[in-house]
Amino acid sequence: MKTVYDVRQLLKKFGTIIYIGDRIADLELMEEELIELYKQKLLTNQTFLQARHILNNEMRYIQSKVEKSND
Repeated sequence: MKTVYDVRQLLKKFGTIIYIGDRIADLELMEEELIELYKQKLLTNQTFLQARHILNNEMRYIQSKVEKSND
């Protein structure tokens, strides 16, 4: 798993499809879903941490782009 697309596909395996239209909101909701799946022991620790890392990196990337465009 290397991309946000891969995380989306993982969530899709559990019947979760997320599309709000706001990229940051999508990523936050995906993270919440990952946490719930992990709490229910449906994800391994490694898969959970890897997916969460991907989402957090993407959120930071988007936020830095927004900050640069506001300067």
